[in-house]
Parts: sequence; C-alpha cells; structure tokens
Amino acid sequence: MWLRVALALLIIEKCASISSPIQPMANYKYSIELEANIADLWWTIDDVRKEITFDLHIRTTGWIALGISPGGGMTGADIGVGWVDSRGRVYFQDRYASGFAQPMIDNTTNDWFAVQGRELNGWTAIQFKRLLDTCDSMDYPIKSGTNILIYAYGLVDPDESEISYHENRRGTRMIPLQSYSQPPSNDKFAELDYFELRLSNYIVPSNDTTYHCKIYKAPTSYATKRHAIAYKILIDNENSDLVHHLLMHECNPSFTFDDNNLPDGVCDEINDKIEPCSSSIATGWAVGGDHLIEFPEQAGYPVGLNSPNKYFMVQMHYDNPKQTSNRRDSSGIRFYLGNQLRQHDLGYLTFGTVSTLLGLAIPPKVEKFIVDSYCPSNATRNIPKSGITVLSSFPHTHLQGVSLWTKLIRNKTAVEYLFNAESYHFNYQFENRLAKPIQLYPGDEFATRCIYNTMNKNEGGERTRDEMCLHFVTYYPRMDDLSVCFTMNTVQSLQDIINSSAPFDYFAAKKWFLDLKWTPESSKQWQEYYNKAPRLSVFARAGQFETEPLDAVPKYQDFEPVQCQKQISTNNNAAFVYQKAFSFLSIFIVLILIV
Repeated sequence: MWLRVALALLIIEKCASISSPIQPMANYKYSIELEANIADLWWTIDDVRKEITFDLHIRTTGWIALGISPGGGMTGADIGVGWVDSRGRVYFQDRYASGFAQPMIDNTTNDWFAVQGRELNGWTAIQFKRLLDTCDSMDYPIKSGTNILIYAYGLVDPDESEISYHENRRGTRMIPLQSYSQPPSNDKFAELDYFELRLSNYIVPSNDTTYHCKIYKAPTSYATKRHAIAYKILIDNENSDLVHHLLMHECNPSFTFDDNNLPDGVCDEINDKIEPCSSSIATGWAVGGDHLIEFPEQAGYPVGLNSPNKYFMVQMHYDNPKQTSNRRDSSGIRFYLGNQLRQHDLGYLTFGTVSTLLGLAIPPKVEKFIVDSYCPSNATRNIPKSGITVLSSFPHTHLQGVSLWTKLIRNKTAVEYLFNAESYHFNYQFENRLAKPIQLYPGDEFATRCIYNTMNKNEGGERTRDEMCLHFVTYYPRMDDLSVCFTMNTVQSLQDIINSSAPFDYFAAKKWFLDLKWTPESSKQWQEYYNKAPRLSVFARAGQFETEPLDAVPKYQDFEPVQCQKQISTNNNAAFVYQKAFSFLSIFIVLILIV
C-alpha cells in the first residue's frame, strides 16, 4: 500500500523520562521523549563537520521515520525512513514530501545515512546522521532556532512493494536542535530552599488580552546573599490556555515601596506606580517554553539581604480570545536556592524595540517586513574591561514573527551572531543555550533584526495578535550599568509621516495607522521609512533610562552570508547498512557490491 503520510500537527508535552529498553548507541548531548512509552530521540551535533547524529527508538518491529518539516505538515518535509529486518540488517532511505501524499525517494543525492540499528523487546532503534544543510533541493536544512520534527512508524517491515500506511501512528515536535537546553529532572531541587513570586486566585478579566503587573518584596529571611541556581515556571493546569507569557522585572534599587500596599493590577491602570520597575527585565517564559531552567554552574542569580534587588515585578500576559470570565489564576515563578554561593552573579540584558507605536508599526498583508534596532557603543561603555560572558538567548515576538537575530558589532564590523533564530515559532519559545559562550567588551555594539509575515494580519497593537521584538540574553558577571537597550522612532519622524504639525497625540497617531488603507505601495514606502527614519536608542542604567539620538540604524561592515557548499556525510558502517532503493535491480547491485 502506498505510504500516504499525512502527519497531522500533534503537539505532545515534553517529558524528561525515556521509555526505550535499548541503550543509545553513542554518548549524546541531548535527549527527549517524543511520545510517552512510544518514541524516544537522542541527538548530538558535530560543529566542525556541521553534521547531526540521531538515535531514534520507537516501540514497533516495523519501519520508523523522522523528518524535518518547514511548517509542521508534509509539504517540503525531508524524511529518513528505516527498519531492521529479521536477520538484523538495517535499511534506510532518504525521502522527500512534495505535498500531502507519499514521500518520494530523494532522486538527487542520498543525504541521510544509517550507522547501525537493532531490535529488542518489541522496539526498533536506528542511529543515523545527515548534514545540517545538505544543499539539496529535496532536503530541508536544520536551521538555528526552532525546528519542527515529524515522526511516524508502521507495524511491519516493508516488503518489496512499499511501506505500510502509518494511520494514527505519527506525531510532531518542535525543538531547537542546535541550541537545546536539556531540562533537569523535576526532583533535582526538591530538597533546596525556594521562594515564589506568585498570584493568589487572581480573577482574570474577560478581555481578549490582559497584562497584569504585581510588585513583590524580595525575600528578606536570608541573612546573607544567596544564589538561585534554577527556576520553575508555575502555570495552573486549568489556565494553560490563558497564560501566554511571564516577565520578571527588577525594580530600581534606590526606590522603596510601601510594603503594606504593593502595587497590584492591570499594568496600564497602575503605570505610574510600577514605573520604577519598568526598565530592567530579568527573566521570562513564553508559551511552549521549558518550565524548569537550571543556571550554568559558574553563576547564580543573587537574592537575599546583600543582593542588589529589593523588589521584583511580575508581568503576566493573559491571552483570552474567547473572553471567558470567572477564571482564577495563581501562576508565577519559583526560584531554587543553592546551598553555596557560585563564582559569579548572573545578569540579564535585553535588546530590541520598544513595544509601542513609536517602536513597532507593521503593515498588514506583507510577506516579509523587517524591523531593525541598534544598541550603540555609548550604552555599553561601562561593561567591565575584563568583559562579560553570554551563556544563553531567549528571542521573543508574537504571532507574526518568523525569525530574529542579534549580531555583535565591534569597531563597526559584524563579528558573530549572539544568536540567530533563523526559524522562530510563536507557540514554541525556548531558552537557547549557546554552544560556545560569547565575550562582550566595553564599546561593543549590537544590531537586532526581527522579521515578520503579516499576510493574515489587519491591524496592530500590543495584543497577542499584535507584535513585539525582544531578545533576552543571560550573562555573567552581573553589572548594574546596563539592563536593556532598545530602539524607538522619534516623535518628529512619526509626525512627518502622518504629515501633522499639531502637538503629538499618541492615541490619535495610533488611530491614524489603524484607519490607514494599506496598499502594496504604501507598505513598501513604510518599509523604506523604517530603514531610514531617525531613531532614539533607549538604554537603562541602574533603573534609570538614558537616550541617544541615531540618524538611522547605523551602517556596519557585515559578514558574508554563509553559502551552502555540498559536502559528503560519510557512512562509517557501509558494510552493515543498506541504503535501499525500491527496484530489484538496485537491490541486486547493492548486494553484489557488499559481497
């Protein structure tokens, strides 16, 4: 029967456990359970060869398959299919799906290579590899950022005709293969002290979007400084459909709140009260991300009596498109405290664009709209001369974002990416652990770009359906002289485009944009405006904002884009593995060569 692979998008919650009775065939850096008691996956990446090796285990004695998909379905998916026969021989194929139908054998070059495989206790396990980018039109590159994996399996080995149809034995998983941060086990920190910043039966408004802000006093029960070594995002199970993201802000250390009347309410309604906490974003979580994050062993997040943070603010974003009412929520964040101080204090730095009309106004019905921001050298002048070390990255946009990157600019020359989320997915946002830490020094500059596709878009704003452009990075040692570095358009530049000489009115300007009848030509003009308009760089030092005018996003010497060059991924166990084509002639030739 023809393999009519129709991999529906099946979102499976990640679980740290592994079910397979077969030991992985090498030492791997990462592992996930694709489906409880059904499918497990291990992988590691050779950064020199630009090659990825997988170990796929599925509970079947038939065929198994893993694919890389551009959009979660079959169209354009690059798939490796394999099985182990009754004599222990491994067969493996490179296939490509041109549409919602049987994936065809790749007729260009074979780029998926099995290394070894085995069957045990009703499970099939195959180790295989491929290049990250094969330069093959019938393959899909494994990009940095979030990758969409599809998997499927059959109950029997193929005969000489074709592979059996998988029926409902399939699934989809989104994961950043190149920058995955392996989550620790849930019980690893069970014996440690912890503190929580958590709501208490908050009644979520029936509005489609709510930003709720609450100020918390930092824990004072610790006589000396302590280091948080991990944090856990606490989302009420019954509200997982409502909570879109959580951001924790550090408040200005020189400001003191009334501890008996800490601000708590809808953010826009208490803006004046929470202003001391608006500049420094510490950490966050968004839908699809891991709930338990462990900090690297070199550094911990400082809390306690001698730490710089006296108050925190947690902003909860609720996305309620059905406008349901009477929902109560107690979500929040928990920090686990180590028993010993680590070498360094951990800090956070955020790049990107102010999330208002002055920073983001994206026209609808545009396939590719680019928003650039820039952090100038004046903002980074107080980075220690010995430098700071960046460990991880968390890119964040809303529904329309398709990619996001930040480049390190040194002496007006692009040196490298801090992180490049070539493939970004709103519903799966992860902390990306850098393969190699990056050093930053005084005077370094940073260019951030967010790319959006608004073909299904009609208007703009701050709801989930609207946009943000933020790039958080984690680093050590912590510095108090820089926490955010944003870009925004000047008021005058907006006045010029609106062609208004009246005093600036933000809400009138927003209405002007929402009422504008966009055309392909006006969208093109708006993109050109974004490329050339005068800006302000806005950066926060010790809780205070400073600004610096920019004539436009500064020019710099960019590095050359990497051109794909065809390489050969060798199969070290060719005598053991059959790359099987489906014709008797091909099988005959392969058997002759092996014998």
